[in-house]
Order: sequence, then C-alpha cells, then structure tokens
Amino acid sequence: MQAALLPDRGIVKVAGDPAPQFLNGLFTCDIGKVAPGAPRFGALLTPQGKILVDFIVIQAEAEDGGGFYLDCPRALAPALAEKLDFYKLRAKVEVADLSETLGVMAIWGGSGETEHGLCYPDPRLPALGMRAILPPDTAPEAAADLGATLAGVEAYEAHRITLGVPRGGADFTYGDAFPHEADMDQLAGVDFDKGCYVGQEVVSRVQHRASARTRVVPVVYDDLTPQAGVPVMAGEKEIGMLGSSARGRGLALLRLDRAADAQAAGTPLTAGGIPVRPVKPDWAKFAWPGEAASS
Repeated sequence: MQAALLPDRGIVKVAGDPAPQFLNGLFTCDIGKVAPGAPRFGALLTPQGKILVDFIVIQAEAEDGGGFYLDCPRALAPALAEKLDFYKLRAKVEVADLSETLGVMAIWGGSGETEHGLCYPDPRLPALGMRAILPPDTAPEAAADLGATLAGVEAYEAHRITLGVPRGGADFTYGDAFPHEADMDQLAGVDFDKGCYVGQEVVSRVQHRASARTRVVPVVYDDLTPQAGVPVMAGEKEIGMLGSSARGRGLALLRLDRAADAQAAGTPLTAGGIPVRPVKPDWAKFAWPGEAASS
C-alpha cells in the first residue's frame, strides 16, 4: 500500500443546519446521498454549464463536529469559499477555507484507517483508493498507522494517469470545460436525477442528446514523453491537446469524432511529433472511436 500527500489539494468547510439544502442547489452531485464514509464527487458550474471547480464532498461525523468538507484544488479554494459566501445570501451557513491547516493524503493499493485524519473512499473510482483530510505534518504518522509507504506525489500522479482519471488544471481548463468533457458523467460526478443546480440545463441537454464529442481520454506512447500542452495531431489536423503523462501513458482532451475519422483513414495520431494511441478505460461507457456506446 502506498500513500502520498497531495500539495495541490485544499479544504473548504461548509457548516450549519441549512448546509445540505444550500449545497444541493449549487452542486452537480446529490448532497442528500452524502453521509459520513459515503462522499460524492461533484462540481460548481457557471450558469453556462462549465466547470468552475470540482471537488469531493465529505461529511464529518457529528461527534467530530459535523459539517461538509470539500476536497478541492488548493489554488481554487479561496475563490470557492468566496463564491459560496456570495451564494449563501441570508442562509445561516458558515464557509471557511482551511487549506492553511489541513491537507489531503491519497492512499492506494490497500485499505485501512488512521486516527490522524478523516478517511474516506475516493468516490470517482474504487481503484483510486482512499483519501484522508489531515494536518500535513501528520502524514508520516498516518501512513504508518495505515501500514502504507509514504511516496512522492509523482507516484500518485502515475497511478491516476494509468487509470485514466482527469485532473483539472492539467487535463482540462477550469472555466472552459463542460462536465462531460472532463468525464464527470462517467466518474459519478453528476447526478442526473436530482433537482436544479447552477448550470443544470446545459448539462442535462448534453446528456439527453448524447452530444459530447470532446472528452479527456487515456493515450499510450512508446517513445519519449510528449510535453504537456502540445496539440494532438491527426496528420496536419489538430484534434486535441495533451495533458498530464507518466510512464508511457497520458491523458488527452480529444475530439472523438475526429479521432474516429483518423482511425478509419489509417492516419496516425501524434503529440509533439511522438506517436500516441488512444485506449479506452475500463470505466468508460461513452461511444469510442470504432464502436458503439455501452448501455
């Protein structure tokens, strides 16, 4: 089992009796399904349906003070707290950015518990493992409690990339990508049965029309590692952008219809001149170039 402190993650806490209803009217996930030990993946969108920030929503036990903790990108934590303060109006909820004192540790390749932090399963994909909210200086003790080897963040990044799970800011751009493009519909980040939330109409329309043509998908390469941010080309035509990569695998935001056209024409894909090949992740149920969508 391995563990890694994730320095790019921050924590925003939302507390108060109206918090569940307040958050449910904003987030893509159903807050009514969040409970201690049962987190949800979700996002706050623009009214146009684009991702402002994504996060994991965790509820603490009442004996631990209760409230909801948002495991979010640290760079966006202040803006998220400010946005929630803006939306709350007269609602009696308290919003606090706790990123200066609390961090996030990822644990994968096993299971266990530690008293040094608030542990929870990653709701996006079981293979991602667990996470823990804790003071960063207690990470070594927490890893020892879990019987895990404390590794560098690059080990976790390689694990995430191998599983094909996107990371905002690396594989898609906040404020520019729709949830379907970031695979949130595939990774339990959107509840299509809940009530209204900011941006819902756009997301529902994409879902019902099955009109998502651009997605973050895994790619493999055999040569030197392509540089992040370089265009993915089908011959002379740009069809996407490469994001994060590690150990022969990467993630790319691709126009899947154009990738399908390239495949049909026998045109290879390259990124920075390096051949890359899209591979379908096990969890994907969307239409893949050359095949129909899974039911």
